[in-house]
Amino acid sequence: MAPEGTAAGGAALRQRVTDAITEATFAELAENGYARMSMDAVARRARVGKAALYRRWPSKLAMLTELIREAVQGTLPPVPTTGALHTDLRELLGTLRSQLAQPPVSSIALGLLAEARYTEPLSDMLNNSLIAPRRAAVHAVLQAAIDRGELPAQLDVELGTDLLVGPLAYRVLIRAANSDDDYLERLATVIESALKSAVL
Repeated sequence: MAPEGTAAGGAALRQRVTDAITEATFAELAENGYARMSMDAVARRARVGKAALYRRWPSKLAMLTELIREAVQGTLPPVPTTGALHTDLRELLGTLRSQLAQPPVSSIALGLLAEARYTEPLSDMLNNSLIAPRRAAVHAVLQAAIDRGELPAQLDVELGTDLLVGPLAYRVLIRAANSDDDYLERLATVIESALKSAVL
């Protein structure tokens, strides 16, 4: 093990500080929202000087953009390949539920989405890092069903994606209502039926 003060020791210390800042940032977001969150508040919560933040990021937005991107790395839902639309839908809905129900996500998602309406760089980051990759996974499921002949070739894929993602996100994030396995099974059945008429 490298002694403190060496390059390896300095890197370890830097990582501990970054971890503390990351935890503090998401805690501030959950409690106060993006608009009221400040670099000062994050530094106080992380028990570091403001200089530790500004050495890493020039602004609150830059800090949040990088931390969210890092937090969602590797969390993209795998594209189900069960060979049938219903089971693909059910598997994808289960993955999305797990991600939406995570406390950091459920506590900050609505506030960030609301703020994104007025902050274009934040909107771009959320769309590029969070929303677009998940919609692409849904598109792949729908296209596979079209290729198998389970859905019409004239399917409105964008509308179909809204049908798949929207109800579950509303139930979990806004209503905080039950989304157990029985609910997901019924939701998959309803979505499968609706998709067959969602044509251009």
